[in-house]
Amino acid sequence: MRRFKFMNLEYFIARRVAFSKGSTFSSLIIKMAVAAVALSVAVMIIATSLVSGFKKEISEKVFGFWGHIHIMHFDSNHSFETVPVKMDQPFYPEIKDISQIEYKKPLKLMGRVYEDILFDTKTDAGVRHIQVFANKAGIIKNKQQLEGIVLKGIGMDFDWNFLKKYIIKGKPLLMTPDSTSREIIISAQTAKRLTLEPGDRFTVHFVEGGHQVIRKFSVCGIYRTGIEEYDRKFALVDIRQIQRLNGWEGDEVSGFEVFLEDIDDLDAFGEYVYYNELGPNLFSNTIKQIYPNLFGWLDLQDLNEQVILLLMWIVSVINMMTALLILILERTNMIGTLKALGSSNWSVRKIFLYYAGYIILFGLLFGNALGLFICWIQKQFEIITLPEESYYVSVAPVHFDWATIFSLNFLTFLLTILVLILPSLFVTKVTPVKAIRFK
Repeated sequence: MRRFKFMNLEYFIARRVAFSKGSTFSSLIIKMAVAAVALSVAVMIIATSLVSGFKKEISEKVFGFWGHIHIMHFDSNHSFETVPVKMDQPFYPEIKDISQIEYKKPLKLMGRVYEDILFDTKTDAGVRHIQVFANKAGIIKNKQQLEGIVLKGIGMDFDWNFLKKYIIKGKPLLMTPDSTSREIIISAQTAKRLTLEPGDRFTVHFVEGGHQVIRKFSVCGIYRTGIEEYDRKFALVDIRQIQRLNGWEGDEVSGFEVFLEDIDDLDAFGEYVYYNELGPNLFSNTIKQIYPNLFGWLDLQDLNEQVILLLMWIVSVINMMTALLILILERTNMIGTLKALGSSNWSVRKIFLYYAGYIILFGLLFGNALGLFICWIQKQFEIITLPEESYYVSVAPVHFDWATIFSLNFLTFLLTILVLILPSLFVTKVTPVKAIRFK
């Protein structure tokens, strides 16, 4: 008898009612409520996974090509005819040894940022890499065709981990310390318009000091990132080619690209580099500041995600409220009997809240299984395709953010239970005498 002493009576009754067999009208309502919760959760998981995939894939492309932070001469203004800066800088390459920095972070609550409320915190990670670059605009001439192009010169410190994934033909540049490479990597768009393949040669015309300068290059590779802003006009060459064309010294470059380990630290490191690392005549800004339209489009996806989540929560809550009211009406006799036996209103309400908790948990279980399965199918087989010129990716990308998925499940359960406290008040309106007579 001792094991029944501490039994939760409300939980025991709710479990017996929930697992009782029968073909009543309420059983159909319960199945519909489970299905509604499951579909809502599945849609939320799919939406968050797709939005997270979009942001991760596009951000990796943008940051991988240009870095997170640009450091250039103050007068360059991000034009392709830049003012050179010396490679001998206090931050190069020592800045890559920075692991974390302290900064003041504004409060962010429910999607809103409160700039006036600041608190001290640290970045999640530090700087991963820094590399030099140099730009030069020119014109490709090949078989009577002309094509504008910007040559991006890269050095021996270039990180190939990103670009190797997007080289669809050929190989990376082969650079040695002793000689200047004449190889070039062009985009798939440029290669298609000029009918070029790896191994082909072509000339690029430049204007320097009022005179035309010609350089011959050999195509060693063809890349495609899917971001038209880059693919349409950029090609990669040995940085020493740009230095010679511009008449620069061997230690002069257009600027530096800083890569971070965590994108969430971008704003903090952007301010840190600008105020703490730069010498005279140097200027830095983040890639978000350089391409605000692209990141504005990504932020718009966050808004779409929030709207979808809100709608799905509303659907889930309304269905559960309807189901709970029907369950209470069907169990009016039981409510009257329990009250006649001395149960309080809150005790009876707890029975139905436990009952609703079972329904929600089953809905969460089936919803997670359905949502994760659909995302896995898309991730493995890439069924949903997209026009790359509009969405920057050829297939709908999926990224499982497990912390977000767990939060969705927890919040869905918590919010639904809290809202269901309101319809459970209907129990207090039931009197024992009328309830026992109710048929």
